[in-house]
Amino acid sequence: MTATLSAAKAAPARRRGNARLYRVLFHITGLLVALLFLAPIALVLLASFRPPAMAGNGLLSTQGLGFGNYGRLEDFGAGILHYATNSLFVAVATAALTVVVSVFAGYGFSRFRFPFKAVAFVLILSTIMVPFQSILTPLFLILAKLGLQNTLSGLVLIYVTLQLPFSVFMMRNAFDAVPKEIEEAARIDGVKGLRALVYVMGPLVFPGVVSVGLFAFLNAWNEFLAALVLLTDQDRYTLPVLVTAVRSGHYGSVDWGAVQAGVTVMMIPCLLLFLALQRYYIRGLTAGAVK
Repeated sequence: MTATLSAAKAAPARRRGNARLYRVLFHITGLLVALLFLAPIALVLLASFRPPAMAGNGLLSTQGLGFGNYGRLEDFGAGILHYATNSLFVAVATAALTVVVSVFAGYGFSRFRFPFKAVAFVLILSTIMVPFQSILTPLFLILAKLGLQNTLSGLVLIYVTLQLPFSVFMMRNAFDAVPKEIEEAARIDGVKGLRALVYVMGPLVFPGVVSVGLFAFLNAWNEFLAALVLLTDQDRYTLPVLVTAVRSGHYGSVDWGAVQAGVTVMMIPCLLLFLALQRYYIRGLTAGAVK
């Protein structure tokens, strides 16, 4: 009898010990994964402060650190601030247009009935399967016909077109997750149409809107191939094109310190935006990307 009671008391203690061990292993694994992702960022950041003459002094060397690499970015082309402004315009305009179009389209697919609705939605989603590289030449010719080739506005239109299928899918599902009774109650109170969409539905699907906007901004900010092909005027380059030009020796000898500084400048807005909006981004992805 005593042995049975002792075994019964020992079982919960053993389970608590196992749970504690699993928790410790989980945190250790998470820490290792975090270090795996953060280490390259830290090395790039450190290299951006290291002068070119110290490039061979080891990965973790802190000798001669300074801001010289960032200063030299102004010597390439029109200067880093000019190209950063180009990238910011393209990314912000892409995010804004993508949000507006995907919100209206997602609301329409979620709430309205119209002929061939399911077919139209499937066709929109099917465009995700088309490789972007395969339609780059037709897009170039279309922009040339419209007089938008070699313009930042034309690049924005291309980026918005590429972002819309996934964004419409997310916003349709975000609106589907909102009970129709809420909208009906607002309509009874006299709030309908655009006001209902903005003031009633807007706050409820805000995480999805943030996810769509952030996703579009990051993709437009970091996109390289379309900007390289569609922009032939050096003054209209975006940051990825500038950094690649510096890396390839387009402006003379390759300045690896300036390359690392340019990569760091490109990373900063992405990191700050994600850290500031990550809770909305994660909620929007989980609520809007899964039906």
